[in-house]
Amino acid sequence: MSEYTVKFEVFEGPLDLLLYLIKKEEVDIYQVNLTQIATQFIEYIEVMRMMDLEIAGEFLVMAATLMYIKSKELLPVDQRPVVEEEDEGEDPRWELIRQLVEYKKFKDAAAQLQQMEVLQEDIYPHVSGIVKFEAEEPQATRTPASLFDLINAVNAVLKRIDRRDSSQEIYEERWTVSEKIELLLTELSQKVSMRFSELFDRAQSRTEVVVTFLAMLELIRLRQLCAVQSDAFGEIEICRAPAISPPPAEDIPATTPTTTAAE
Repeated sequence: MSEYTVKFEVFEGPLDLLLYLIKKEEVDIYQVNLTQIATQFIEYIEVMRMMDLEIAGEFLVMAATLMYIKSKELLPVDQRPVVEEEDEGEDPRWELIRQLVEYKKFKDAAAQLQQMEVLQEDIYPHVSGIVKFEAEEPQATRTPASLFDLINAVNAVLKRIDRRDSSQEIYEERWTVSEKIELLLTELSQKVSMRFSELFDRAQSRTEVVVTFLAMLELIRLRQLCAVQSDAFGEIEICRAPAISPPPAEDIPATTPTTTAAE
């Protein structure tokens, strides 16, 4: 497994993970229990480390900040440091909440602009004559699953593996990421899609789960597979990515440089 490292081109930051956890808990930002969120945040980082995913330094800084806040809140009330009203800005808890509120404003604004762009694509210019459009069947709205959604799902699989009877038969660790990539491509060449949990139905150990997960991430990075959800925090579906049309022949240079899997 160590010979294969998956590097994602787009990796969301620590504030994205915090907002994801808050949304998952279905609580208001101002009412969030940062002690509980800190525990979950550390758990996600541990899963990322186990998967050999590159963790930016900002995640470690945020983890340290959350652990500091957690340690203060776990102290008895009479032993907590007194924070004067005029020094409230120095309280790391409220400073973090302010950062989250401001960041969420930008995220929401970006989402609205993206939605406006999608709506604009459905506006057709007025042309003379009668234009006939073929009737399209309504399709269920599915959104791409984020990396945090995928980590949350694989973490549930790992916990299920850990709950198995320790007296069960021990299997030899024989899988590599490259072999799992070939297996996933073969399975999805025979079906349109499959549930995320189906990927691990036959997994016999934590190592096999990790290898399968890394293979799936690599195929998503290479745009051969995609992970989608019908609802927020719902079941993740893995499917073949739409084929990308090749450029016109006249746009292809006479000497085409060789490309590799690594981008």
